[in-house]
Amino acid sequence: MTTVDPTPASLPAALAEPTVPVRRSWIALIFAANLGVWMAFFTPIQVLLPQQVERIAPGDKEAMLAVVTGLGALAAVLANPLAGALSDRTAIRLAGRHLGRRHVWTASGAVLGALALVLLARQESIAGVALGWVAAQVCFNAMLASLTAAIPDRVPVVQRGGVSGWVGIPQALGLVLGAVLVTAVVTGNAAGYTAIAGAMLLLSLPFALLTADDPLPREHRPALRWRALVASMWIDPRRHPDFAWAWITRFLVQLGNALGTLYLLYFLTDGVRVADPEGGLLVLILLYTLGMILTAVVAGRLSDRSGRRKVFVITSGAIMAVAALLLAVAPVWPMAVAAALLLGAGYGVYLAVDAALITQVLPAATDRAKDLGVINIANSAPQVLGPALSAPIVVHLGGYPTLYAATAAVTVLGSALVLKIRSVP
Repeated sequence: MTTVDPTPASLPAALAEPTVPVRRSWIALIFAANLGVWMAFFTPIQVLLPQQVERIAPGDKEAMLAVVTGLGALAAVLANPLAGALSDRTAIRLAGRHLGRRHVWTASGAVLGALALVLLARQESIAGVALGWVAAQVCFNAMLASLTAAIPDRVPVVQRGGVSGWVGIPQALGLVLGAVLVTAVVTGNAAGYTAIAGAMLLLSLPFALLTADDPLPREHRPALRWRALVASMWIDPRRHPDFAWAWITRFLVQLGNALGTLYLLYFLTDGVRVADPEGGLLVLILLYTLGMILTAVVAGRLSDRSGRRKVFVITSGAIMAVAALLLAVAPVWPMAVAAALLLGAGYGVYLAVDAALITQVLPAATDRAKDLGVINIANSAPQVLGPALSAPIVVHLGGYPTLYAATAAVTVLGSALVLKIRSVP
């Protein structure tokens, strides 16, 4: 069941509910585009930014990394729904022909984001790193807004779980390939940023250049009034309670993810005390990705066939909580290995099914990208709150065992609240 506004046959294709299944070639291209943008998101957060911050401020690395990632996430919170709302209204004519409304945001975000990474590589102060990362986050969130909207724009509901599984895999695979690229293929922090920028362009641009993007006729374009645009970011939970519960669920699960992953490199260094923390991080990322690949598409397809979403979300939260508790109870290398595999398996199920569920509670077809941008605040806001909570927990409130216990508690709560959603089984 979906709460998306009905779309009569008279509406243009850009606003209609899709009914024709997407082809494998389309799935492959959006997979590659998401792989590019997630490489650009997560490789700096997990590898390049910690290295750069530690070189600039070795005695205060935890707090400074929290500042940089927190400011970047705050920029993402603002940029994603704004870019989504603008893409909902985009109607460009070139040589007398209407162009689509999404791909221009994907392509321009990729080009400008690559430039931001190249400039970020040259920074030698925390302020410069923070400014560069904020610029990159704005560009990548413009890309993410348009790519996320492609699912409800073009994928039928009965196919969304499986497609969302494929689209979710790059969140982990991007980090794996990015980590390999910046540790094994190129050497040096600056070269790493440049390599990630180039890879992101090669992977992301083909989707924008080679796939269809339905144009939005001007008569269907909402008026662009900035006050009304800002006001539209508030979606009344009394009118759309399922959307509100979906947002809260996503926020809490992603907050647990932020708490558990931000200091992973430092956890291996200072908590587990492995001899090669960066090599250990790569091993854990590979296991995490393996777990995710094994579950994401399978869970999404099972959810499509059964028509049920919530039971998969609850199960995924329980699996992720167990993984976090393993790290809290026994911060040793064998347990970290097991936890990485479990966490990836749980997160794969969650990403595929929750992404499909959310497309079924969007308030209106005319505002898909904006509404998904509001949902994406639930992805980005934990990256602001996570560092603010993680740093004092690690430094003052019990260290890494307390951090991972909190991760488990928040994740379980978030996944359980999916039961509040009424319109989706």
